[in-house]
Amino acid sequence: MLGLVAKKLGMSQIYVDGKAVAVSILEAEPGVITQVKVKEKDGYNAIQVGFIDTKDYRLSKPQLEKLKKVNVPPKRVLKEFRVEDTSNFSVKDNVNLSIFSVGDTVDISGKTKGRGFAGVMKRYNFSGGPGGHGSMFNRRVGSIGHCEFPGRVVKGQKMPGHYGNVKVTIRNLKVVYLDKEKNLIAVKGAVPGSKGEYVNILKKGN
Repeated sequence: MLGLVAKKLGMSQIYVDGKAVAVSILEAEPGVITQVKVKEKDGYNAIQVGFIDTKDYRLSKPQLEKLKKVNVPPKRVLKEFRVEDTSNFSVKDNVNLSIFSVGDTVDISGKTKGRGFAGVMKRYNFSGGPGGHGSMFNRRVGSIGHCEFPGRVVKGQKMPGHYGNVKVTIRNLKVVYLDKEKNLIAVKGAVPGSKGEYVNILKKGN
């Protein structure tokens, strides 16, 4: 499977066959192959791709030396993609939106928005208690334990806590628009993260 790293620009809508479709707009800058791994030497076939230009001082010395050895400028992100055949790839080749076509199915992963400490109604969509005047049970959890047996709170009980800022993968999103000159790709539906966050786009079926 081959993929790209892209920046989330936001959401919009595109008309497809006369119907308005909600889409997420992503900017996917081309990546550069920094290493080709082969089964005979490394145990599996894969290519390592560098994305997003950065400054030298933002990388560790081993990372910087590795890229200098193959004459590739400093890259912020290095991603590895498993492929069946590496004969079509070589170091310093570009990987860009040409690997996608309109109608392709992709998986997109990224970190969700961090929402801090949240209660059960926001975190787990609990209904809460009565909304009438005098009710002392409004937005709380409610009963969480048992009576005599087992006499404790069961592990995994849904309770208030940290909400968001976790890695999530949205599967089977459809590519509905491509602008290869501006490095833009639009997929049907929502993707994780805030505007400006980076996500991984993985093409299925390669």
